[in-house]
Amino acid sequence: MKHFAGHHSGDRIKEEIRDKIKSELDDVFEITRYLYENPETGYGEVKACARLCEAFEGYGFEVERNFCDLSTAFRAVYDSGKKGPVIGFCAEYDALPEIGHGCGHNLICTIALLGAAGLRAVLPEIGGKIVVYGTPAEETSGAKVPMAERGVFREADIILMAHPASLSEESGESYAMTALQFQYFGKAAHAAAAPEKGINALDSVIHLFNGINAMRQHTPGVLYHGIISSGGAAPNIVPDFAEARFYIRARKKSIVAAAEQRVREIAKGAAMMTGARLEISNFELSYDDLLTNQTLNRVVIANQTALGDIVQKASDGHGSLDLGNVSYQAPCVHAWIGFGDPSLVVHTREFADRTVCAQGKALLLTGACTLAHSACDVILQPDLLDAIKKEFREAVKS
Repeated sequence: MKHFAGHHSGDRIKEEIRDKIKSELDDVFEITRYLYENPETGYGEVKACARLCEAFEGYGFEVERNFCDLSTAFRAVYDSGKKGPVIGFCAEYDALPEIGHGCGHNLICTIALLGAAGLRAVLPEIGGKIVVYGTPAEETSGAKVPMAERGVFREADIILMAHPASLSEESGESYAMTALQFQYFGKAAHAAAAPEKGINALDSVIHLFNGINAMRQHTPGVLYHGIISSGGAAPNIVPDFAEARFYIRARKKSIVAAAEQRVREIAKGAAMMTGARLEISNFELSYDDLLTNQTLNRVVIANQTALGDIVQKASDGHGSLDLGNVSYQAPCVHAWIGFGDPSLVVHTREFADRTVCAQGKALLLTGACTLAHSACDVILQPDLLDAIKKEFREAVKS
C-alpha cells in the first residue's frame, strides 16, 4: 500500500476532500431540508431512507436496503480496491413526534453522506473502504442494538459520527442502561369483606420500591428511575396485578449488570413476601456505555479545530446512546458540532428550525469535513490506526 505520511501530501488530499465537499454542499443541504419538511419517526423513515439511498448510489456507493431485516436501515459501501482501513460512518434520520427534527438527525445523516462523498473522491488514491450504516429509530428502540447483536460493525476499523449541538464539544461518555419490567400476579378479593382471600400484587411492587430505595446507599454511581405503571383498579379490590418499570443506569455496562442482578433478587423477595407470582422482562432494548476512543478523539478534535471550530471539553451527561453498543465492536467517536448558541435547547422546534438555516448549512460543512479529514488521517498513518486499535482492545477488556 502506498502511504502518504508526509505532512504536505496529507494537506493536499484534505484540500481535495474539502473542495469536493464544498461542491456538493448545496445539493446535500437540500436533503437536510427535505427531511426537515418530511419528518418521520423511528422505523417509519421511509422517505428519508429512500432519499439517502438514492444519494449514496449517485455518489458511486453500492447500497444494501432492508439491512439486517430492518425496512428503513441500509448499508452503503464504496471500496477503492486498494488495501487500507475500513472507515465506518453512522447515519441517523428519525425525527421526534410533533417536534420533527428537534434533535438534528436530518443533519447527522447528511454529515455522514457529505463526509463519505468527500472521502470517496480521494479513496482511489489513498486506498481503503467506506461503509455507511443507516441506523433507524435512535430516539426510540435504537436499531444499532440489534445490528450490533449481529456483529455488523466489527468489519470497520473505526466508526465516526457527528451530532448537532448548541455548542461544539468533544466526544464524551454516555451511560449504560437497562430497562426492566416487573409484573406481579396476585389474587383479587374484596378488600374489606374478605381480604384474607386475596394476594396483593401492589404490595409486591411497594416492597420492590422500598428494597431498591434501601439499596441506593450501597450502590453509589448507579441511577434507578422507576414508576408504577399499573397498580390496581379500585381501593376496595385487592389488586391481582401490578406492574413497575425501572431504568438502571451507570457509567459502565458491567456496573449495570451487577446492579440488575441485585434488583432481580429484590424483586423475587418482594414476590415471596406477598405470595404473588413474578415475571421480569425488558420493556426496551439495553444500551451499553459509550467507549469514546481517545486516540481517535484527539484526531477528530484536531481536525474540527483546524476548521476554525471551538471545541469544548465533554460535559457530564447521564443519557444513553445506542452508539454505545457499537463502541464495543469498533473504535468510535461521537463528535458534537455546535451552532455556537448556548441558549439553543435540543428536542425543541427552535432546534429543528435552526438545522435548515444558514447556520445549519455551515454546521453541515464543518461536520462533513471533520469526519472526512479525520478518516483521511487514519488511512494515511498506519501507526495511528495501530494506536487506536490498541486502546480499543484495552478498553473493551476493562
